[in-house]
Amino acid sequence: MADEIEAVVIGAGVIGLAVARELAIAGIEVVVLEAADAIGTEITSRNSEVIHAGIYYARDSLKARLCVEGRERLYRYCADRGVPYRKCGKLIVAAEASEIATLEELAARGAANGVRDLVMLDARAAKTLEPELSCVAALLSPSSGVLDTHAFLLSLLGEAEDRGAMLALNTPLLGGEVTPEGILLACGGAEPASLRARIVVNTAGLSAPAVARSIEGIPANSIPTPRFAKGNYFKLRGRAPFSRLVYPVPEPGGLGVHATLDMAGQMRFGPDVEWIERIHYDVSAERSQRFYGQIRRYWPGLPDDALSPDYAGVRPKIVVGDTVQGDFMISGPADHGIGGLVNLYGIESPGLTASLAIAERVRDLIVDRPAR
Repeated sequence: MADEIEAVVIGAGVIGLAVARELAIAGIEVVVLEAADAIGTEITSRNSEVIHAGIYYARDSLKARLCVEGRERLYRYCADRGVPYRKCGKLIVAAEASEIATLEELAARGAANGVRDLVMLDARAAKTLEPELSCVAALLSPSSGVLDTHAFLLSLLGEAEDRGAMLALNTPLLGGEVTPEGILLACGGAEPASLRARIVVNTAGLSAPAVARSIEGIPANSIPTPRFAKGNYFKLRGRAPFSRLVYPVPEPGGLGVHATLDMAGQMRFGPDVEWIERIHYDVSAERSQRFYGQIRRYWPGLPDDALSPDYAGVRPKIVVGDTVQGDFMISGPADHGIGGLVNLYGIESPGLTASLAIAERVRDLIVDRPAR
């Protein structure tokens, strides 16, 4: 006999908890299923904690729209609820003259996306801001920043639970079935159970396509093929050379090996792009050799032996046909024909920045009259 529940969110990363909060605010009974023994253990805990401005993404893409909207909402949320953050700004740098055209393209793309505060700088102006920087030009993004991701997660969870949402840790989804009465879900763990829900939101991150395939009745042609792009990070021993985030021009699959700061002022560099078949988080010290070369293009003063392996994250890339998609994929009832079901695929960077806007979009797909 299945327990009846109004809504189930699968996955307790930042997207899952933001969705659970949004549904709970709308007055919906929500249970969040999480296979791990804690919240945010996968993509959410393995990113650079950057609040992105919205520069890199194709005009009118979901990434562009939801990043710009989500960034403003995220800063307000952090300020209102005491989540630590810092609007430190970011410099995207051209290490050689041939890269200036890319900076100009990024500036135009950012402006088209609604990022209104971008400033092109020559080498002297950039060096005035960051004396240890080497470049021929730079694009300044004052609205970029960093936040304490764990504090943000706890705040989202607290708000959701205050509105009646429930979190079930150590509860993997074993499979499911679309029925006329709702979506039937089989849950594992110490106390296996069956749930029947009117609303199901799949925010399982790296496992989202596999979760969708495990639910009978979801059309196979609506589920993309996953690919995994691993990004390795190295930590800097010693004082941070920059007070802002510093990024090179983008590279295929990522934004290049960049310098980021955490809330304690510790600097790390990454991620690179390593396509993998099996998800793992090992960071090989040998990869640091490539990092030294990349970093010294914009920071020639990087000392030898200053980098130590830190951590790795994996981006949930998705493939449709033979093409790796560059955008988020939010698959709702209009896409697969199943009322009350939303699958979120390929929610990589800037997913953290866009999380509150993504949650609102999901709510609007499945709630007729959203309440605030």
